[in-house]
Amino acid sequence: MADEKDIDRTDDRPAYIIGGGPGGLAAAAALRERGVRAVVLEKSDAVGASWRRHYDRLHLHTTRKLSGLPGLAMPRSFGRWVSRDNVVRYLEKYAEFHELEIVTGVEVSRIEASGSDWVLHATGGRQLTGRAVVVATGFNHTPRRPDWPGHEAYTGELLHASDYRNAEPYHGKDVLVVGVGNTGAEIAVDLVEGGAARVRLAVRTVPHIVRRSTAGWPAQRTGILVRRLPVGLVDRAGRVMSRIAVPDLEAQGLPRPDTGLYSRVKEGAIPVQDVGLIDAVRKGTVEPVAAVDSFEAEKVVLADGTRISPDTVITATGYRRALEDLVGHLGVLDERGRPLTHGGRTLPQAPGLYFTGFTNPISGMFREMAIDAQKIARSLARS
Repeated sequence: MADEKDIDRTDDRPAYIIGGGPGGLAAAAALRERGVRAVVLEKSDAVGASWRRHYDRLHLHTTRKLSGLPGLAMPRSFGRWVSRDNVVRYLEKYAEFHELEIVTGVEVSRIEASGSDWVLHATGGRQLTGRAVVVATGFNHTPRRPDWPGHEAYTGELLHASDYRNAEPYHGKDVLVVGVGNTGAEIAVDLVEGGAARVRLAVRTVPHIVRRSTAGWPAQRTGILVRRLPVGLVDRAGRVMSRIAVPDLEAQGLPRPDTGLYSRVKEGAIPVQDVGLIDAVRKGTVEPVAAVDSFEAEKVVLADGTRISPDTVITATGYRRALEDLVGHLGVLDERGRPLTHGGRTLPQAPGLYFTGFTNPISGMFREMAIDAQKIARSLARS
């Protein structure tokens, strides 16, 4: 792994990859395999920085076999559902195994076109020129913190899920988790198992919940199989499977969703993979409540008018891609700030500018980043 000063030697128009997470490393390995020099620029001091910051109990929701990156499988010793720490170990080994050229401590703030090249404005006023750029800064880049009325005057503890590590600081406390995506659901279960006195889960939109695995068949494989089927067909099949696999929790405050599973996926909402939420809601140890509306001093006001006084509020309200400053001026983002292309495709106004890791498919993010890496490498090798 290189040092910031080593960038001075990268003056032969390499392909620059911004971000040393799984997407960036996979792209670098695929490019190197095809003889294209790739330099990974990572703003932290190590690869896999975002994975190092995730909460302790996190595991991949996709299987080990379907989560390996190009050229190196995940070890069988990691088990079927790979832990956060083992993901970090794998990324470190991946970079070493492929002898990737990685420069740490460098943050790229802006990318600009310069003829057929790209100029990267980076740490310390540096300007790096490359033949192509792969943006792999991550799906979970900048925490999204809702601007609820009164939240600044709230006297309880208020934090984003990105700051949550484990349940130990919340033993014996009353905690409200806001957001019932995979992160919010898993943190709520973690809090219960870690001894929190009371755990409530604020729900704005009722989620689709799926079993991570049924009779040994992982939900990820189903996600792969249905990706190219008509949305309506998958929605109907999803309703049938949900009624078979997931109990009715309406009496506990979590009714079945009235939207189609795949329709929601197309809107960007991935189903919640059950890692204990169903049992916790059924037993009453996790209590679903209405969405948060506002704050009043020590109280949280819910959308149904209820006022509660938790000790801590943990907001599992997602992340922003935060690409506007980096590439927003190039016409490559949609109205929500997401890249208009990914993988091996580029836009006519930005040839040589690639994106990976900014989708969240039901077929598995690691798997899709591996596929994207190969497509990027093929496209760049041809050019």
